[in-house]
Amino acid sequence: MATTNLSYYDKATIPNAKSFRFGIVVSEWNPEITKNLHKGAIDTLLDCGAIKENIISWDVPGSFELVYGCKKMIQSEKLDAIIAIGNVIQGETKHFDFVCEGVTQGIIDLNVKYDVPVIFCVLTDNTKQQSIDRSGGKLGNKGIECAVAAVKMAAIKNLHRISDSIGF
Repeated sequence: MATTNLSYYDKATIPNAKSFRFGIVVSEWNPEITKNLHKGAIDTLLDCGAIKENIISWDVPGSFELVYGCKKMIQSEKLDAIIAIGNVIQGETKHFDFVCEGVTQGIIDLNVKYDVPVIFCVLTDNTKQQSIDRSGGKLGNKGIECAVAAVKMAAIKNLHRISDSIGF
């Protein structure tokens, strides 16, 4: 169980996101959860200095499709980071395990293959209540936490690009 509020962050420790471009790929499955995660991510990116026009959002049918959506976004847009937002809730079959494993491995693969960080914002909970608690409920909003991670990773990506251009 999470012991901290997922919505807390200290802006003093986060780079300004004004010069970064962000992508967000959102699963349409469990929209009462994913829409809240998406809103938390966008509000946080804006709070950290991102410009609204530099945030691109795409919808995909479900969490399993997040990987392909992120790959196509990487290939078609010039971005500094992408947030993959989804929600998978344990049911009575092994489907939960297959989807969670596939999405997790797919996002790992994207991070290894491409020079655009893809942030894993997929809630994988045992119950719908756990997902509600982590998407704006009593434990905060994982979308906020992932937006902060996206800003920090975008800064690392761009620091790497700057150091390459000056010979470090």
